[in-house]
Amino acid sequence: MAQILDQYGQPIQREVLSEPQSVRIGWVTREFAEHPSRGLTPQRLHRALEDAEQGNLAAQADLFNDIEEKDSHIFAEMSKRKRALLTLDWSIAPPRSASAAEKRQAEQLQEWLTDLPDLDDVLLDCLDGIGHGFAALEIAWQRLGKDWLPQSLTHRPQRWFQTLPEDGNALRLRDGSAQGAEPWKFGWVIHRHKAKSGYLTRAGLHRVLAWPYLFKNYSVRDLAEFLEIYGLPLRVGKYPPGATDQERATLLRAVAEIGHNAAGIIPEGMMIEFQAAAQGSEEPFEAMIAWCERSQSKAILGGTLTSQADGKTSTNALGNVHNEVRHDLTVSDARQLEGTLVRDLLYPLAVLNFGQVDPRRMPRLVFDTREIEDIKLYAESLPKLVGLGLKVKTDWVYDKLAIPKPQDDDEVLTAPRPEMALPPELRPQPSAALSYRAALTNDRGEVVYPDQAALDAVALPADAINAGLEAVLAPVIQAIRDGATPDDAIASLVAAYPQMDDAALSQLLARAMFVADVWGRLHAHE
Repeated sequence: MAQILDQYGQPIQREVLSEPQSVRIGWVTREFAEHPSRGLTPQRLHRALEDAEQGNLAAQADLFNDIEEKDSHIFAEMSKRKRALLTLDWSIAPPRSASAAEKRQAEQLQEWLTDLPDLDDVLLDCLDGIGHGFAALEIAWQRLGKDWLPQSLTHRPQRWFQTLPEDGNALRLRDGSAQGAEPWKFGWVIHRHKAKSGYLTRAGLHRVLAWPYLFKNYSVRDLAEFLEIYGLPLRVGKYPPGATDQERATLLRAVAEIGHNAAGIIPEGMMIEFQAAAQGSEEPFEAMIAWCERSQSKAILGGTLTSQADGKTSTNALGNVHNEVRHDLTVSDARQLEGTLVRDLLYPLAVLNFGQVDPRRMPRLVFDTREIEDIKLYAESLPKLVGLGLKVKTDWVYDKLAIPKPQDDDEVLTAPRPEMALPPELRPQPSAALSYRAALTNDRGEVVYPDQAALDAVALPADAINAGLEAVLAPVIQAIRDGATPDDAIASLVAAYPQMDDAALSQLLARAMFVADVWGRLHAHE
């Protein structure tokens, strides 16, 4: 195999095709998370974030996993944001002014990516980078026939990585050395997601969510303690002078337990007095919890009205505004993910199977983030605008309505009378001098036209019309006057025109009825 160059023009390590890089640093895979959220304080939170800025990501990564796992509101909002991309259609688009070969490459990449096992899981794992700042998926390659294809893409924990102290964007695998090991090109899909500007270690959304998470935990704990004693009377134990330490301890235990057990024993000579029940309200704690959850929703989804964080001020109009913000975030997330997948997945696939490819001419993965416009609105407005002479590009209409353009061999819908799609005031109006070019179909399915003489008869006066029709239908009219049945009347017409076959006679009758119908429509107002 010829030398293979990565996206940056450097030769790749050939081992990447035979084994994953992580097998060489197996000790990292046997580490367990430390769950720093247990007993979290502002001081411990600050220390974990500060260590990450210096390149030690383990504590921050473990904390971020705990935050999403323990806070159901954060989990729900993050799930909404990440899974929004799974609902989008995607395609592989060739570069601009693509050659025939480039179009074939785009079609082949589309097929391989469509057949990739668990593609939705791959996208979801990549979007884990929204919270952490990055997500790393390790590629295991396999040879199927003559094609190199991914056997699996496995999400690796962020705690396996570190950054260089002097460069917060230089991501390295923790291999025990001070600098770490650089991830092999073609061996990883590393999605660096910028929820905000800054070094990789500070770009994750969870750094913003960590503080509301901490404050909310304090309020939840305080609320639990309040509910534990709310409504219970204050209990005061009294012991006589000279009571021993053991007796006082027994009294204290009885005072503590009697509120829950409604029973207890104390030494003789001691007593328990019940004062007024504990007073207070849960509202301050719930207000703090609600504030934290609104802050989390704003940070994750850009608003609160698309969640249950604020039910008092929610309206349909405001909810639609907030939903537009969510769409903007989805578009941003999709654009960032497109670049990652082209660089770290499509490019290796193309180079390994097609040969060296110019990165600037790579096919692009494109998510369809268009919002489908109101078809009813466009169906009502476009005919009026076109009727007034406005020139509208069909490509623009296809794009706005998200309707795929038909290919040459596709069946398409057609309007039998296109003019009827126009509003009544814009439809062409018939005039007295209007001439028709009517079409009939013969028994062979061919389109034929009536004689021009029959068409010219439309403009004749009533007596001329009647005379012409009577001449044509004279045998039928006479037969009916003589009391003949309809079948006998038709037989008389056949006898009157022996040179015509059944198809010709049918056309003759059709022409006659056509002329009568059109003339009646044009002169109905007279």
